[in-house]
Amino acid sequence: MKAFIISVGDELLIGQTVNTNASFLAEQLTKYNYEVVKISVVGDDEQAILDELDYSVSLADVIFVTGGLGPTHDDITKKCLQNFFDKSLVVNPEVLNDVRLFFQKRGKTLTKINEDQALVLEDATVFRNLVGTAPGMLNEKNGKFVITMPGVPFEMKSIFENSVLPYLTEKYPQNKIIIKQLNLLTTGIAESILYEKLGDLAVLLSGAKLAFLPNEFGVKMRITVTASSEEEAESKILEIEQKIRAIVGRYIYGKGDATIEEVVARLLIDRGLKLGVAESCTGGLICNRLTNVPGSSNFFERGIITYSNGAKVELLNVNEDFIHNYGAVSLEVARQMAEGVRKCSGTDIGVASTGIMGPSGATENKPIGLVYIGICDDKICTAKEFHFGDDRILNKIKTSQAAIEMLRRYLLGIPYDE
Repeated sequence: MKAFIISVGDELLIGQTVNTNASFLAEQLTKYNYEVVKISVVGDDEQAILDELDYSVSLADVIFVTGGLGPTHDDITKKCLQNFFDKSLVVNPEVLNDVRLFFQKRGKTLTKINEDQALVLEDATVFRNLVGTAPGMLNEKNGKFVITMPGVPFEMKSIFENSVLPYLTEKYPQNKIIIKQLNLLTTGIAESILYEKLGDLAVLLSGAKLAFLPNEFGVKMRITVTASSEEEAESKILEIEQKIRAIVGRYIYGKGDATIEEVVARLLIDRGLKLGVAESCTGGLICNRLTNVPGSSNFFERGIITYSNGAKVELLNVNEDFIHNYGAVSLEVARQMAEGVRKCSGTDIGVASTGIMGPSGATENKPIGLVYIGICDDKICTAKEFHFGDDRILNKIKTSQAAIEMLRRYLLGIPYDE
């Protein structure tokens, strides 16, 4: 079945509120084999809402509307639905009781405007709101169904998960077609290069779909397959995943919604290794990301921010001559920083970052975005050069990502030659 999502609210149009409702619904509907054909946002304007409803029923079987069900003057969705379906509003006794209990439990006075939350379209299927006051509704017109829910995200999710989804699953079982998706997470490779390396996608995918979704951390590859059974879908996903890993496996650090720091944390814990980190240009971001992982005390021993040259010399025993001859942003200093933090913390591995984040600090030979990341154990001490962009904050994020990825490859024995 085809689905259309309409989000109502001026706050969404002006960017004051992020539209998390639409992303949640789209993800859930796709998971349950609904084809989301369009997502739209309309303001608190009666004609705009009515126009969008007219348009939506021409494209989809089920329309989901969120927002505009509150008690204030700008909440006009129910009025629009009343006009669209040419139905009267009636008091639903069950909802009215819910509203009264809601206020009673909180020791608040119930007013007439709050009682109006119990008004629903006649003949509507009503979905109770267990965490708020505005109920959800389902109404039918010419074989098309409009499901309306509150715009408050936790209220909308509660109604969808507890009432709407069970209703739809029972009324419209989607057992004939199974849709499965898998996200493969990559880093350290550009989207265009990843695309080129995979070659002929038609041959690789055999009818499945592959989307490339880049962000500041890397490129997510989303595989989508359709099948007549769960087993067939799982088999198709696995086959495509194996083909992709055979070509670009070194860049894949995880799948699903895993973070690279979680992956590296597990590797360090499983190997019983301790880590020390020295940061200059990233100002503690690498340490922050690694210690965001629960259980990080099992592998993370120490983090040192040596922002100044003096701190590098005093705390990490970096050779002053190296700083003078090569500069604080150099392969030589990155190696010494990694070695210094490993020795002073008594850890198995030391990782270090030094670079020019911008907007100032660049020289003729060392541009903004130049970064060196060092890694050291008791046998090797090496560093790698990276070139990022001109944005200071993005450079810090990308440097932290590159450092954790360099650590991942070190732990897995994957060469970092690109």
